[in-house]
Amino acid sequence: MEEKKNNLISIIVPCYNEQEAIPFFYKEIIKVASEMTGVDMEIILVDDGSADGTLSAFRMLAEQDTRVRYISFSRNFGKEAAMFAGLQSAKGDYVAIMDADLQDPPSLLPEMYRIVKEEGYDSVATRRSTRKGEPPVRTFFANVFYKLINKISKVELVPGARDYRLMNRKMVDAVLSVTEYNRFSKGIFQWVGYKTKWLSYENIERVAGTTKWSFWKLFKYALESIIAFSTTPLSVSSFFGFLFCLLSVIGIIVVIVRQAIWGGSAYGWASMVCIILFVGGVQLFCIGILGQYLSKTYLETKKRPIYIVAETERDNKKEAD
Repeated sequence: MEEKKNNLISIIVPCYNEQEAIPFFYKEIIKVASEMTGVDMEIILVDDGSADGTLSAFRMLAEQDTRVRYISFSRNFGKEAAMFAGLQSAKGDYVAIMDADLQDPPSLLPEMYRIVKEEGYDSVATRRSTRKGEPPVRTFFANVFYKLINKISKVELVPGARDYRLMNRKMVDAVLSVTEYNRFSKGIFQWVGYKTKWLSYENIERVAGTTKWSFWKLFKYALESIIAFSTTPLSVSSFFGFLFCLLSVIGIIVVIVRQAIWGGSAYGWASMVCIILFVGGVQLFCIGILGQYLSKTYLETKKRPIYIVAETERDNKKEAD
């Protein structure tokens, strides 16, 4: 009788300067792996051009544990590229993405796997039910972002959604088929569809190290996500253009009528300057929106690779031999 083969779960861990957190993460994920029966696990660590000892930690773990694989980029390409590289490299029947700082608790993985296996879901995703420990300003703008993008985009994002999720191979292949250069994975996961169940948990502080997401980086990321999944800002530009053309026509009619009835010159040079400056500002704002879309189109047409690999665990083994 042929022995039943265990399902393979690939764990993708994008890392940028996570030298301090990696030992804690490895200890926790190995503990979870030992508790899960009937499955094998591979851990794919992706070094996104770290400047600390992250790559050295990867090499050490890969040498002592054959379940550990790693990919090291030639420079920093961003978390989106790191996740995409992990998905391309994953061999598993099921694939999970999680952060190394333990803000995505590995202890949820057994329940996520059970749901996908037994309840007919293609994916189990996670969201934070609270933002405890986060600066109030960041929480405010995060809430504004989710409300805004859900109003102007056809893809609905769940507030507090994390990148932490478990997907079956069918959904992973669908995500990999979306090969655009400007990536926003939360939107892509929703865009490809499939049946997803959401698990909520309270915000967890980092186990070690510091966050790599400054307010400015988050702001840029939010803008990129809006541009990637909504063309509404372009419609806003058109609306402003039509509105001010209409107002200018009305203004001209008012000036002509006033001149015909009451005579005298059209007074109010100061207010006219303010109006010109205001309209000029709106024009520059609209041109800026067009520029953002044009820049993204420009990057897409270049057909540059999403990432470049400098080293993997296979290269390290060849050097050792």
